[in-house]
Amino acid sequence: MTPTAPPRDALVLGGNRIPFARSGGPYAGISNQDMLTAALEGLVARFSLQGEKLGEVAGGAVLKLAGDLNLTRESAMGTPLDPRTPALDMSKACATSLETVLHVSNRIRLGQIDSGIACGVDSASDSPIEVTPRLRRILHRAFAAKTPVQRVKALAATRPADLAPVPPRNGEPRTGLSMGEHQALTTALWDITREAQDELALASHQKLAAAYDAGFLDDLVTGYRGLARDQNLRPDSTLEKLGTLKPVFGVRSPQVSEPTMTAGNSTPLSDGASSVLLGSADWAAERGLMPLARVVDARSAAVDFAHGDEGLLMAPAYAVPELLDANGLALQDLDLYEIHEAFASTVLTTLKAWESEEFCRRRLGRSAPLGAIDRDRLNVTGSSLAAGHPFAATGGRLVATLAKLLHTRAVETGRVQRGLISVCAAAGQGTVMLLESVTD
Repeated sequence: MTPTAPPRDALVLGGNRIPFARSGGPYAGISNQDMLTAALEGLVARFSLQGEKLGEVAGGAVLKLAGDLNLTRESAMGTPLDPRTPALDMSKACATSLETVLHVSNRIRLGQIDSGIACGVDSASDSPIEVTPRLRRILHRAFAAKTPVQRVKALAATRPADLAPVPPRNGEPRTGLSMGEHQALTTALWDITREAQDELALASHQKLAAAYDAGFLDDLVTGYRGLARDQNLRPDSTLEKLGTLKPVFGVRSPQVSEPTMTAGNSTPLSDGASSVLLGSADWAAERGLMPLARVVDARSAAVDFAHGDEGLLMAPAYAVPELLDANGLALQDLDLYEIHEAFASTVLTTLKAWESEEFCRRRLGRSAPLGAIDRDRLNVTGSSLAAGHPFAATGGRLVATLAKLLHTRAVETGRVQRGLISVCAAAGQGTVMLLESVTD
C-alpha cells in the first residue's frame, strides 16, 4: 500500500485458547512459555498454518519472570510456524491481549503486514518472587567479581534478613490497595447490592456452561493438561450457594459499611493463554479462511484513581463514549456487549454510570446519559467470573468469542452485527474495541 491509500480491513479469522485454570491448580508447574506455546500450537493446527511466515506475533504477560525476556518470540518458535516469523512482547495489565489485537490489526490496516497473531498468557501460580534490594546488590557484586576471593567477599556481606523473599506486590503502588479493595470502594459508592452481584455471577456460570454444552467453544478451546473446560466453571452454582459466601473485599475499610464482594462474585487468580488470528481479506482468501469479523476501531482511557473518588476500574466508562462518538453510534446501536467481569460489581458500576445523568454530565460532559443496554445482549456466553481471568489472556478470549458470535448471528439474521469489548485494567486504565461481523 502507498501512504495515501485508504486503510484496509483487519479481519478476525478465529482464535484458540487453552482452558483457564485456577491458580495453584493443574497448571501450577507450567510456565508462561509452555502455556502460550500450547495456545499458539492449537491455533496453528486449527488453521493449517504449519510452515507459514506470518507478519508478526504480538503477545505478552503481566506476571513475567526474568527469563521471559522474549516470551512471545520463544513461544512462537516452539510451534510449527516458520521460525522467521517476528514477534514482540507488550503489556498493559488486564488489557494486554486486547492491545495486541489492536497492534496487529493496525499493522494490517496500514498494509505493513498481511497477517498476524495476537496473544497473551499469565500464570498466577508462577508469579515472580523477588529478593531484597540489598541481596540483589550483593549478588550483582558477586557476579561481577573477577576472582573467587572477591566473590566470597561479596557474598560474605549477606545477612539473614537479606534472604527473606519479597512476595508479589498485590496493591497499586500509589495507594497500597489491591484491585479488590479499590473495587469495594467503588461498589459502595455506587450502591451496588450483593444480590445484583450474585445474580450476575450466577448468569456468567450458567451461560458459559450452556456455551460448552452447545459446542460453541469447540473451535475456540483446545484441551490442555487434563482440562477440557475452564476449571473455575461451576454449572451447579445457585444463588443460595453464592449467598453463603462471606465478603472478602472491603471488610476492613471504614468507607465500606456493608461489604458485598465475595469469592463467588469476583474472579479468581488464574492461569491460561489465548490467541487470535488476524489477516487481510486477500490473505484469508488465498488460504480459504472464512473471516468472522473486522476490527472497526478502539479507544483507551485512564482515570485518576489516586485522588478523589474515581474508581480504579472505571476507565472504560470514559473510553466507550469516545469510541461510540467517533463511529456515529449510540450505546443501544450495538448488538452484543462483552464487558470483562473483573468483579461482578465492575460490570454493574460501569452500566450504572452510563445510565446516570449526573455522571454523564459531570464526568463525560454530555447533555444526556448514554442510557441502559439490553442485558440479554451482555456477555451471552459467560465471561471472566465463570471462565477465570489470566490477566493477559482475557482480551484474546473476548475477541475470539465476540467475533464468532457476531458472525453466527449475522448469518442467522441476514444483517450486520456490531459488538463492543470493554476491558478495565490496573493503574486506572481501560481499552475498548468495536467489532463488526463479516459474512462474505
